[in-house]
Amino acid sequence: MRRAPLTPYTMYALEATEFAKGQGKFDEFHLGMYKALWEDSKNLGDFDVIRDVAEECELDWKDLHECLESRHYEETVMGQFQEAVDYGITGIPGFIIGNVLFTGARPYGIFKAVTDKVIEERAEA
Repeated sequence: MRRAPLTPYTMYALEATEFAKGQGKFDEFHLGMYKALWEDSKNLGDFDVIRDVAEECELDWKDLHECLESRHYEETVMGQFQEAVDYGITGIPGFIIGNVLFTGARPYGIFKAVTDKVIEERAEA
C-alpha cells in the first residue's frame, strides 16, 4: 500500500461499486478500485479511472456512466454512510467485530486480539 498523493472524492466510486454489486461484480470491481488507489495512486474521483476498472471487470461503461450522471445510487450510498455514522464509525476503514468498533488501518495483531476476545466472550456466554 502506498498513500495516494491526494484524498479523492469517492462518491462516484462508491456509486459505481453499487452498480457493480448489482451486476454480480462487486468483489472484482472493489479489488480493482482498491488497487487503483493504493497501488497505482490513481484518483478514484476521475471517471476515466472508474471506466478503466469497470471495463477490466467487463461492466458496461455506457450503463454505468448513465447511472453516475443521474446519481442513481446516491441515496443508497448516503444511506450506508448514515448507517455507519449511526454505529459511531467516523473514519475509514471502519470495523465492527462483536461489540468492538475501531477505525483506521491497524496491525494484524489488533484484529487477532479483538477477534480472540470476542470468541472467548461468546464461548463463556
